[in-house]
Amino acid sequence: MAIRNRYSVALCFLPFAYCLLTPDSRLNLLMLQQKQVKSVLNKLKKRDSWFLVDYTVNPYEGCSCNCQYCYVRGSKYGENMEDGLTVKTNAPELLDKQLSLRARKNEYGFVALGSATDAYIHHESRLMISRKMLEMILKHRFPAFISTKTSLIKRDLDLLKSIDQTAIIPEDLKSGLNRGLILSVSISTLDNKITDTLEPGAIPVAERLELVTSLKQDGFLVGVNAIPVLPYISDTEEELEKLISAVKNAGADYILVGGLTLFGTGPTDSKTLYFKFLERSYPNLIPKYRELYRYGFSTQGDYQLKLKQRADKICEKFQIRNSIIH
Repeated sequence: MAIRNRYSVALCFLPFAYCLLTPDSRLNLLMLQQKQVKSVLNKLKKRDSWFLVDYTVNPYEGCSCNCQYCYVRGSKYGENMEDGLTVKTNAPELLDKQLSLRARKNEYGFVALGSATDAYIHHESRLMISRKMLEMILKHRFPAFISTKTSLIKRDLDLLKSIDQTAIIPEDLKSGLNRGLILSVSISTLDNKITDTLEPGAIPVAERLELVTSLKQDGFLVGVNAIPVLPYISDTEEELEKLISAVKNAGADYILVGGLTLFGTGPTDSKTLYFKFLERSYPNLIPKYRELYRYGFSTQGDYQLKLKQRADKICEKFQIRNSIIH
């Protein structure tokens, strides 16, 4: 049975310390929940062609980056709300057991740490669940993939370097990839006004580009997930050129450009929230979006093909890969 326990109980015994917290910190403590799970390692039916991962693990449910367009909102993965954020308290121990079993069977593959959440949400700085899971990944010599929008990842450089150097790479990837770690920083647009609205819990775009540079200088394979770019906003040739140029200048090895998915019709679902953003900031684009998403959560027509062609052309111009490996 899942165990849920709000931190408000503990706060009853710490009135003085609680008074010293900022309003936002108090709110975060009150909203954080705990949960024990029966499984934490998810095996994909086939390797993800974008990120090269065979497994996913999520130390948390929900995400403090609180991105309004996140595919988790309104999809089968549930809500992605700060007020529903849950820590999987037994995740490291479970991962230890599950990776041990896979290792005995020689079923090595890249593990995505944080596929439905950011592994480095704000609470990770004190809970250290992601760090403990990295220790298990290192222990069993699995390669890893991490994508983030926060700079907390730099706390774990010691573990990341060890994973990169000691992981066992799947045989079919060895010829194109001799690294045990793939790092990505997510950037959907260079416009801070947009990111402040759509990605309120993420670090500013300039800091993300600095993070790319820093990780590259530390010797890692690092790129950018431009997933999603925003239709008619950050997916134009002009805006893509600005973004890809900035990513190249930051020292990234690659950039992955992908489209926006919009799920659900509920008040906290990504489609609802994103259309509210359009109403406030880009009302003239609403008819185009209704046409683009007229049949569901993904873009219609040849949008994806044109986006790929546009991105390929610009990546070639700036001599940066549009895939993790050639």
